Amino acid sequence: MKLVDVTQMRAIEKEADEKGVSYAEMMQNAGRGLAELVHALGQENGWDEVTGIVGTGNNGGDALVALTWLAEAGWRTHAYLVNRKQKGDELIVRYLSAGGGLAESTGDENNESLAAFLNQSDVLLDGLLGTGIKLPLKKEAAQVLEKTNLILSQMDPPVFVVAVDCPSGVDCDTGETADETIPADLTITMAAVKHGLIKLPAFEFVGELQTVEIGLPGNLNSWNSIQAEVADWNMVSALLPERAPASHKGTFGTAFVVAGSTSYTGAALLAGTAAYRIGAGLVTMAVPAPLHAILAGHLPEATWVLLPHENGCISAAAAEDVLQNLERATAFLVGSGLGDKLSTGSFIENIISSIKLPMVVDADGLRHISRIKDWHKKIFTSAVLTPHPGEMSALTGLPTEEIQSNREVVALKYAKEWGHVVVLKGAFTLIASPDGHFTVIPVATPALARAGTGDVLAGLIVGLLAQGLNAYDAAVAGAFIHAQAGLLAADVFGTTASVLASDVLDSVADVIADLE
Repeated sequence: MKLVDVTQMRAIEKEADEKGVSYAEMMQNAGRGLAELVHALGQENGWDEVTGIVGTGNNGGDALVALTWLAEAGWRTHAYLVNRKQKGDELIVRYLSAGGGLAESTGDENNESLAAFLNQSDVLLDGLLGTGIKLPLKKEAAQVLEKTNLILSQMDPPVFVVAVDCPSGVDCDTGETADETIPADLTITMAAVKHGLIKLPAFEFVGELQTVEIGLPGNLNSWNSIQAEVADWNMVSALLPERAPASHKGTFGTAFVVAGSTSYTGAALLAGTAAYRIGAGLVTMAVPAPLHAILAGHLPEATWVLLPHENGCISAAAAEDVLQNLERATAFLVGSGLGDKLSTGSFIENIISSIKLPMVVDADGLRHISRIKDWHKKIFTSAVLTPHPGEMSALTGLPTEEIQSNREVVALKYAKEWGHVVVLKGAFTLIASPDGHFTVIPVATPALARAGTGDVLAGLIVGLLAQGLNAYDAAVAGAFIHAQAGLLAADVFGTTASVLASDVLDSVADVIADLE
């Protein structure tokens, strides 16, 4: 799904109009797509009655087109007009001709008509306000939303809320929200996701997020120049490698994982298991020798390289052991759970320019490379770097507050400067490519705010690299699967508080099954 700001979306629609797809046609396409999705939900759930809150703008027009389509499809429909004049409005004429019911907020002082409509309905279409609103809301809009929220709070069972393009009251650039904003169960956004929808607090009002096409022609410069995307199930499904019946373990590559120390034994296990779980044919674990007896029984599928160590941390002398065992490797991960010992830093400096494989650098590995002069020039090809904000601060010298307040700008700047893919972790993990493309993972959950989840992510990415995905695609797919696994694990437990990194790992297979 493309990701745009409000100005970009207006430019896209303007160019489309100039190239032969009128605003009226785009509205018809948007409304029909909206209606088709609602109709499909109705068929799944036995719903057949809908109310639309219809404002004066394009969102109101989209809602009227959808209500007309649904009325013609046999739904009982109700349009509640807010400041929208009936006279001369062809959309209202068509809607009434289709047999839809209608009331206006003007004169409905106690909102009795609104309450009557909603209490009969299965679905609410929130088409009051669009993407161009500025906060605070005007009085009448705020009152309608406030009253609607009150009515909805008293309904049992509740009506299913579908936001048209965006929940009314959301600033679609900044993500700010009005106090009166109605939380949506589903936001159906037109053509592209708007930036504000994947920012907090707005994201908490969005519910599930889907897009519908509005009939844009293929030759739009304003559309084709957009380099920002939001990851979704279809995108990630298309990235995963095929698994043909005649495949063997060599088909899916070998992930070589350098990880662990006596203080962070579990990091190696999580990363190595994740590489297997995502589909790598073979995983070789290179760990400090004392860890082998602890780990081998938990990951019997792995092969092992036992490394020289100093007090349980990889020593500088281990570089030769690693380099002599890379013959079968197709991707390389270094960093998870290594610790901060100087000898381990020397080990990384000794190998960093000698690894001629697709690489993931994670966790302590990032802090170690930050101390190496011109480290980004010494890494072979485009690697995947997986920093959380603190590690990004170590790499860039920027305060974490500055990084968090400018995540897109910072990630893109340094991906380009370093020539490597940056996975800036956190709420709405962002993957930035050196060529200026970036993808946002539309997930913000405390289920992933737990030690070890980053090791799982690193293992997923290296497992995909081992199977032949390029650095950017592996990072996008790995981060999306990781985030969805976190959500699924939280669903299983009924709370985000109890989710462990191993629970996220255990949920990966179910996410992949849903992608196939």
